[in-house]
Amino acid sequence: MNQACVRNDTIDAGNHHGRPQYRSFLRFLTSQERNVIWLLLAIAFLPVDGTTLGLYAPFWSPISPALFAVYCLCNWRQLRIAANRYLPMFLLPVACIILSIPGWLKFGIHLNAAFMSITGLLGVLATLGAIALAFDIKRIPWRTPLRILIASYWVSFGVGVVQWLSIRLHAKPLTDYFSHLMYRQYISDNSVWGGGRPQFLFAEPSYIGMHLFGILLPLMWLMRGRDRIYAKRLRDLIVTYAVGAVLMQAGTRIVIDSVVALLIALVARTDWHDGARRVRGMLQILGAFALGLLGVLADSRLSAIAENGAEGDGSFFARIYQSLDPICGLLTHPWTLLTGYGAGNIINAVWAGAAKAGRLLDGLGMNGGAATGFAAGVNADTVWTMCAYTSVIAEYGLIGLILLAIASIVSMTRVFDTAAAEHGVWSKTVICWLVLIVYLYIQCENYAFAALPLFIFAASKLRK
Repeated sequence: MNQACVRNDTIDAGNHHGRPQYRSFLRFLTSQERNVIWLLLAIAFLPVDGTTLGLYAPFWSPISPALFAVYCLCNWRQLRIAANRYLPMFLLPVACIILSIPGWLKFGIHLNAAFMSITGLLGVLATLGAIALAFDIKRIPWRTPLRILIASYWVSFGVGVVQWLSIRLHAKPLTDYFSHLMYRQYISDNSVWGGGRPQFLFAEPSYIGMHLFGILLPLMWLMRGRDRIYAKRLRDLIVTYAVGAVLMQAGTRIVIDSVVALLIALVARTDWHDGARRVRGMLQILGAFALGLLGVLADSRLSAIAENGAEGDGSFFARIYQSLDPICGLLTHPWTLLTGYGAGNIINAVWAGAAKAGRLLDGLGMNGGAATGFAAGVNADTVWTMCAYTSVIAEYGLIGLILLAIASIVSMTRVFDTAAAEHGVWSKTVICWLVLIVYLYIQCENYAFAALPLFIFAASKLRK
């Protein structure tokens, strides 16, 4: 097949519109890439990470990482090329297993929890490898996969609207259906997690921002300068989703995430070297701060936190002691600060630190019993921290966290296209994207979430 027909619709293509890209993709599908169905299914299921259909994990049930892995296995010969390009990331699970050995020898090993932790790391590699295989090595035309992704997120938004209507109209058959569909449901009033809220197809409402600003917003940045139509479609989807989630009172985090993402996007967009644009950018940032203040005043949970401190909202307070327990556990055995308790042994860190965390909260005038009660109510397979950094340090120590950061940055900067090599990787937008990623993972512990591998793959492709 003439490679020019393929390359004009790849990730580095320019502006081309109209119907020919469908024919280009179909020619590619029928002549070269019959395994692409696994890639397309993985992309389609990216918004679906909270249903009973997915793979079990303590706080989510994704489908896409497994499908990305199948696509990689179907193309195992070319996978070696991707593994060589992103070698630091592909060596990371080996390093984490080595770091786990001292903790396993000291505290034992919880096989199921260790399996979930390590397969989470492998899920990162499956996603990264599949994206690299498809759009760098095989040069698959990207417009059809992007259409599927946009359509999938619109479907998930529509599901959220139906959930919200079923709650408001007290349509019990619908609420019962969604309650059984979701792995951890927030739909019905009897939900132990805080019912009466749409969660779309996500593991919980707080993941809305992870999807909008960890996946869709960076894709919008990628489309700028390549295809204005798709950039506009992504922008409309993000704005509609965020505004709709706020109006439907899906959660508090989406309010905070939206303001943070807006601030970062304004910084990325503004030309700070031009005086007039700099003034306009500063005014827009002040407006975003004002919007955030209004969001705090309008949201009852945020107002309660502002008025009553951490205990003003149960979910916010839970995020504190769920991380405080394992952090205190690291302090109980100081050597674990370096290597962690081992893959799957977060529960040992929680048990070791619960009493100390309780005393610390009591000393601050808070409810220390919440920390000890949490430790008593979870086991190795159900414990969670809701913070990626806490989980990584608890399992693999500071060494593991540093290796993760180094592997991510080194892999991101090992570029293999001429434009990126000539102009460098560190544009202002890439730095803003990195800051956004670092922020988002503060309240998301799921190793296999697509935001980080997408950043590693695509950061060098952002056009200045």
